[in-house]
Amino acid sequence: MMRSVFAALFAVLLAGPAFAADKVTLMLNWYVYGEHAPFYYGKEKGYFKDAGIDLEIQEGRGSGTVTQVVAAKTVQFGYVDVPTMMRAAVKGAPVQAVGVALQTNPMSVMGFVEKNIRKPEDIKGKTVATTPGDSMSQIWPLFLKKTGLSDSDFKTVSGDAQTKLNAVINNQADLLLGYVMDQAIKLQDATHKQVYPIRFADYGVNMVSSGIIVQKDFLKQKPDLVKRFMRATTKSLEEAAKNPDAAVDAMLAANPKSGVKETALVGMKNTAALYKGPDNPNDRPLRVGGKNMDETLALLVEYGGLDKGSAGKATDYYSNDYLP
Repeated sequence: MMRSVFAALFAVLLAGPAFAADKVTLMLNWYVYGEHAPFYYGKEKGYFKDAGIDLEIQEGRGSGTVTQVVAAKTVQFGYVDVPTMMRAAVKGAPVQAVGVALQTNPMSVMGFVEKNIRKPEDIKGKTVATTPGDSMSQIWPLFLKKTGLSDSDFKTVSGDAQTKLNAVINNQADLLLGYVMDQAIKLQDATHKQVYPIRFADYGVNMVSSGIIVQKDFLKQKPDLVKRFMRATTKSLEEAAKNPDAAVDAMLAANPKSGVKETALVGMKNTAALYKGPDNPNDRPLRVGGKNMDETLALLVEYGGLDKGSAGKATDYYSNDYLP
C-alpha cells in the first residue's frame, strides 16, 4: 500500500511545475501581416511546444513602443526594427538583439507597375510621398547619393503612413517610400494593381531590419529559455520559407482579419527573401554577419541621428550566442 502511495507521489512530482512549459509572450512590431506568418506557423506546428515553451503572440504598435515594453520586462521577447532598438539602447534602454530576421533591408521606393518606374533615373520628374522622421526618410538621402540623384530631380509630398499610401492610390504621387512586404502589399490590397519596388539594398544601401530582442537582465537570468526560444524561432522561419502557403494559412487561422491570402502570401515570400545577409548568405536564419551590423551602425551614425561618441561598437547591440 505504502509503495503504491509513494509511486503515485513520485509520478505527481515528475509531472509537476519543474516540467511545465515556460509561458512567454512575443510582441510583434505592428499589426499582424505577412511578415509575421512564421511565428504563427511555428506555434501551430508545435515547434515552440517542443522547446518547452507556451507561446503567446501579441500585436504591437511600432518598434519604438515594443522596445520600451521589452525594456520594462512587460513581455519577454519583442520582434522589432533592430536599428530602432539600437537608438533606444544608446539612450539607456537595457535591451539587446539575439537574432536578426531581415538581414537584407526591405526599404524601397515603389510605385505601380503601370508607371514603368524601374530604376533610380526613372524617378526624375516624378513625385515621391514620404513620412518625415521615419526610418526610411532618414536613409533616403543616402540612396539619392548612391544613385546620383538630388532633391531637385523630383517633387516630394509629405504625410503620415496612411496619407502616403493614399497619395499614390489617388495619383497625387507616383511613388512612396515603403517596405517590400508591407506598404507594397497594402497598395496591392487596396487597388489590385501590381507594385514595383526599387530596393535600397540593390544600390549599396543596406541595414538590418526586424529581429528578436530581449531585456538584458532576462537574458542573464534565463539564457536556456532564450536559446530554446531562438531554436524554435529559427526552425519556424526556415520551415515557413519552405511552406509559405501553409504559414500564411496558420496566420490567417489565428487572425482572420490580418489580410487577404493572395497578397499575404506575396508578403511572406518577400519577407523570406530577406533572411539571407550579404556577408553570410549560407548561414541559418537569424544569425547576422558582423560586417552587416558594422555597416548598419555606421549608417545610423551618419544618417540616423546616432551620436558617434556614444554609439560604441556593433557588438554592443547584438549576440549570435543564443542561436542554434
